[in-house]
Amino acid sequence: MDLLNHDLAHEFPEYLPKMRSLKGSDPHFASLFAQYDADNHAIARYEQGVGAITDEALEDLKKRRLKVKDEIYQILKKS
Repeated sequence: MDLLNHDLAHEFPEYLPKMRSLKGSDPHFASLFAQYDADNHAIARYEQGVGAITDEALEDLKKRRLKVKDEIYQILKKS
């Protein structure tokens, strides 16, 4: 299965320098970044068939990832 890469470097390549800077200087941003990364990796594992999860739980995880991504984007736009 060819899955899309949803890591933040691929999602927001134009903000790579800002993301690097904020990860080191803004604890809230760093926390959001870590949460997004953890959720993204979990989703990828489940979609590859590693581990078991209900469809509903996977959708909830994807919604949480999207919410965190939106918050990250808002921070990037303002910085």
